[in-house]
Amino acid sequence: MWCDNCLLLLPLRSGAMAWAFIILLYSLAGGIFLLEYGQYFYFVYPEWTIYGIIALAVAFNALINLVALSNKSYLWGRVCRATWPVLLVLCGVRAVIMIWELNRGQDKIAWECQNGQLWADSAAAGYGNTTAFPSGICPPGFHALYTAFIVGLLADLGFQIYMLFLNWRFTTLLEKYDSLSSSYGGLYTA
Repeated sequence: MWCDNCLLLLPLRSGAMAWAFIILLYSLAGGIFLLEYGQYFYFVYPEWTIYGIIALAVAFNALINLVALSNKSYLWGRVCRATWPVLLVLCGVRAVIMIWELNRGQDKIAWECQNGQLWADSAAAGYGNTTAFPSGICPPGFHALYTAFIVGLLADLGFQIYMLFLNWRFTTLLEKYDSLSSSYGGLYTA
């Protein structure tokens, strides 16, 4: 028999809505960051754009999931139930490639920090809006930046896995809703 409250950190519906909102916020911020400053970390043109678009797709899916949970929508809950696994695999692949490429380009990032401008080949290709390197990136150092990227990407995957579980749990509850019978006090029994 399934436990309806197992593995829940918060109440199902409101907790899932809060979880989706957190994913929406950090995915939106990460997508905008990658689209705005990705050319300083990744040195092949469409690379940072693809990473940013994937982050924005996760934010959009979290928004759809948030609306589905707030309206108790079975249809949109099922849509998210189908899209979260696809996005989870896509984000897993993206995380591995992002970490690999960041590690591969660490010499170029160190050069950018030392010279205060965009990598020469990137600037010649017209990647950045400006050749001036953002000042807040270099002080922590490459390894702190690299660690932050790894921890952030792993936390992102963990949050998405839990959101997949919450969405699955909520849509399963909606599927069972017709078979539940009302009892005294507005509680439902199976």
